Amino acid sequence: MAQPTKKAKVAGNVFNHDEKTPAVKQAGNGLVEQDGLKYFTGFGNEFSSEAIEGALPIGQNTPQQCAYGLYAEQLSGTAFTRPRSHNQRSWLYRIRPAVVHDAFKKVDVNNINQKWGECEGDPNQMRWSPFPLPKDGERVNFVQGLATVAGAGDPCMRSGMAIHVYACNANMDNCCFYSSDGDMLIVPQLGTLHITTEFGEMNVCNNEICVIQVCVCVCVCVCVGYISEIFGSHFQLPDLGPIGANGLANPRDFLTPIAKYEDVDGDFTVYNKYQGQMFSAKQDHSPFDVVAWHGNYAPYKYDLAKFAVVNSVSFDHMDPSIFTVLTAPTPTPGLALIDFVIFPPRWSVHEHTFRPPYYHRNCMAEFMGLIRGHYEAKAEGFAPGGATLHSMMTPHGPDRQCFESASSAELKPEVIAKGTQAFMFETSLGLKTTPWAATCGARQEDYHAVWRGLDKHFKPPSK
Repeated sequence: MAQPTKKAKVAGNVFNHDEKTPAVKQAGNGLVEQDGLKYFTGFGNEFSSEAIEGALPIGQNTPQQCAYGLYAEQLSGTAFTRPRSHNQRSWLYRIRPAVVHDAFKKVDVNNINQKWGECEGDPNQMRWSPFPLPKDGERVNFVQGLATVAGAGDPCMRSGMAIHVYACNANMDNCCFYSSDGDMLIVPQLGTLHITTEFGEMNVCNNEICVIQVCVCVCVCVCVGYISEIFGSHFQLPDLGPIGANGLANPRDFLTPIAKYEDVDGDFTVYNKYQGQMFSAKQDHSPFDVVAWHGNYAPYKYDLAKFAVVNSVSFDHMDPSIFTVLTAPTPTPGLALIDFVIFPPRWSVHEHTFRPPYYHRNCMAEFMGLIRGHYEAKAEGFAPGGATLHSMMTPHGPDRQCFESASSAELKPEVIAKGTQAFMFETSLGLKTTPWAATCGARQEDYHAVWRGLDKHFKPPSK
């Protein structure tokens, strides 16, 4: 069901890595095409798609008899009674309804852990080297390769979030996965994700992201990366305020797959992450049998190279919130369950300013990952595939080498973060790390030492 990983192509723009994502071109009928697949464009739109002409009913959702003998099935991402502006749902027209499967049985997946009450809080600055890959000779698929690093809240209460990493070297042949707990924002770090969903197919390259909503079945190929899972909320574009109508992540650059189905009988396994635990069920047909669909609750992807950066052109720093791609709000205005923030290639022109990120203590928790390149505020030790976690009110900032270099550098216009893409999951929740995060072999126990060499430069006036 999954396709082989495809190699990325070469870029020439300073704002793209050497492995540029394939070009997007117009495909007619309001669609675009990328890497052989067609997509709708736009964020949060109402879409209609059919793989066979006439499969979508006209003027109603549940006719007495659907075309071609299909079943109508609604997938609700919000309560029926949410305001229209926040209501998310889609109608699927499939060969068999999703209910046709055997009983779910619990699966022992040791590295999935969302029992935060059993985890200990740790205020220390934390950093991980690249997380472990599957061992030689070991075949690991996406479900087996998932591991929880940190999180807070409770999926049972539809409140909270979790951070996972994944590393798999085997395709999900004849099986699929979905989460009943939360939407998943997936950030590939190595490999091109080929994702088969009930809504269609997506290729998600390095420097792209995708969002898979609650209960959307996916089949994933060989890949490595990061995941932020949110319970009880959905991602949305941040408001722009004084920035105006344009900038940051523009809605037109988000891509949603078009309908594509499989009419295949055989032995299939459906994995379901439910209340933080993994279950599986057997069924005798492919779960990707949706012939047509319409609605606004569908997976999507986005190319981070299309982010329109806003930055200071005079002096001092604007807050890193200017780099927010997607946000999941809380009921408190302006307070996010999670902000997905990137630090992309951009011009730096600040005058009489210390240009790297400043020293900081934050009422939010900051989990950072590195997709590629070298992060400007950490000269050593923060490698692609690794991560840092600076918990609430834990101080952090540039290491000694970065501070000393930036304090004496010539302040001329320059492109910074060239060939680099760092990101941050910033949350208002107090995160706890899992035992796996401490014992996986990647935790750098001496991370705090990078600030040890910051000398005293204080020179009071002489009396």
